Amino acid sequence: MTFDTIIRNGRWFDGTGAPSCTRNIGIKNGHIATITPHHLDEAGCADVIDAEGKWVLPGLIDIHTHYDVEVLLRPSLSESVRHGVTTITLGSCSLSTIHVDGVDAGDIFGRVEAIPREDVIGAVETHKTWSNCTEYITALESLPLGPNVTAFIGHSDLRTATMGLDRATRSDDQPTPAELAQMERWLVDALDSGFLGMSSMQLLFDKLDGEICRSRTLPSTYAKPRELRRLKSILRRRGRVLQSGPDIENPLNLVSNVVQSLGVGRRKLKTSLLSAADVKSNPYAWLIFTPLSRMVNRFGGDFRWQHLPVPFEVYADGIDLVIFEEFGAGAAALHLQDEVERNDMMRDEAYRRQFRKQYESKLGVRVWQRDFFDADIVDCPDPTVIGKSFGQVGKDRGGLHPVDAFLDLVLEHGRALRWRTTISNHRPEVLKKLAGDAGIQMGFSDAGAHLRNMAFYNFGLRLLRHVRDAERAGVPFMTVEHAVHRLTGELADWYGIDAGHLRVGDRADVVVIDPTKLDATLDDYAEEQVEQYGGLSRMVNRNDDTVTAVFVAGRAVFRDGQPTPTLGHQRTGSFLRAGRSTPAPTQKGELADVR
Repeated sequence: MTFDTIIRNGRWFDGTGAPSCTRNIGIKNGHIATITPHHLDEAGCADVIDAEGKWVLPGLIDIHTHYDVEVLLRPSLSESVRHGVTTITLGSCSLSTIHVDGVDAGDIFGRVEAIPREDVIGAVETHKTWSNCTEYITALESLPLGPNVTAFIGHSDLRTATMGLDRATRSDDQPTPAELAQMERWLVDALDSGFLGMSSMQLLFDKLDGEICRSRTLPSTYAKPRELRRLKSILRRRGRVLQSGPDIENPLNLVSNVVQSLGVGRRKLKTSLLSAADVKSNPYAWLIFTPLSRMVNRFGGDFRWQHLPVPFEVYADGIDLVIFEEFGAGAAALHLQDEVERNDMMRDEAYRRQFRKQYESKLGVRVWQRDFFDADIVDCPDPTVIGKSFGQVGKDRGGLHPVDAFLDLVLEHGRALRWRTTISNHRPEVLKKLAGDAGIQMGFSDAGAHLRNMAFYNFGLRLLRHVRDAERAGVPFMTVEHAVHRLTGELADWYGIDAGHLRVGDRADVVVIDPTKLDATLDDYAEEQVEQYGGLSRMVNRNDDTVTAVFVAGRAVFRDGQPTPTLGHQRTGSFLRAGRSTPAPTQKGELADVR
């Protein structure tokens, strides 16, 4: 046999958790043709990779992204692909672009996901050619997709398109029987088309952008139990997934979201819930996650938490950061779009008293630890404050309260003030325990969103480094094979998609990693200007020495840290339909050449 590509002498992981071993791999027509310890005939093979000393894995899977807009503008999705991710999931957190128009998409995506609203509107209005899920899949596969994509349909999308955004975000206005029936038909259509399921959201500090409905919470948060039961019943019957985020301020809502997975007297509901994290604001919260999932799954449920297996470090320009949405004074500042008006409010002493009171309050559930001594300034026109916390700046300025020091600096420098804090996952020993728990899934990168706030495109590499380093130190907490399984085959099997494995006959979605380069560079971030977002400088990762090759459907899309001419110009990825196998695109006819 003549192969299109041969990867020789690499340490092969099949994605099942089975022991790894040195093997030679032959790729032909987008699939794995052979895996053998024996030498492969390289005659006629145009691409031979010597992977001695390297790891050869199935392409990684990212189960939680917000690439719904970027996939229309830059379908290579190169920031994920360059880090070995070959399958990404759209439609998270109740947000998708299937049925809403451009303006509504801008309102539901812009502020929640920190993507420029006007760019969301422009992308959807310019590119939308679909009116249902099947046409949406066709539209995506007409683009030069880099990775494979799969999707949830968003509950807020369904609700907005059915009721109109204004009615969908009023607690006293619920869908008529006809409107609820329409949402049900659209959900069935999505599942028939191969969508993974539906994403919803009950978290109350995700706020809308725009003018008319600005600062209301997402449409799905206004749904009453009857509406939710009707939609969930469809998912139960079809064995598809509900992705959701609970109202963390309401313990009953949290418990309900977990227990709903049980199939007592009915079919169980596959549930993926946001999110398991070791939050600084409550150092004992993580102890709840694993017992809850174990209990529910032991009694017949099918429940998973989503978890980002790295420290959750966020950056901000001035006051523009979603964590401020969780309390009144912060949300009030983000509500105001006019900078002069916002600055006047931040100068007002009554507003500052309110901010200080809410900052210091220990009542209620919170995500942010609200500690300005744990928030470091990384860039500012005033070089004397760089490297200091806001708390220290307050001390330097005559004992100012940390809130006043923060607000003063925002008033002085606006968005030129850049700072960072780590909200969760800061304790390595807790990360180890969460990473190994069977009720927790690896993911939640939010790739494609919060463009100036965070960059977790390489979260899979960082988990592999954590595992490798513990193994080297003689204190392993899981094998590398298990870690690879958690990032690939385990996810593919649970969501029912054709990905995540590297065996004979499987799609040739492959990543080659140099384990000696799983080093401190993984913690760094860089910035890249995005032409499609008006030249916005976004946070990214750059680990070009770590990932030496990435293949999607047998075609090289990254080599030695650089995109190949194929990426972004010809389609290599496919839409992966739940419960169905997906053939690799052929190189003739199906690849959309846009050069």
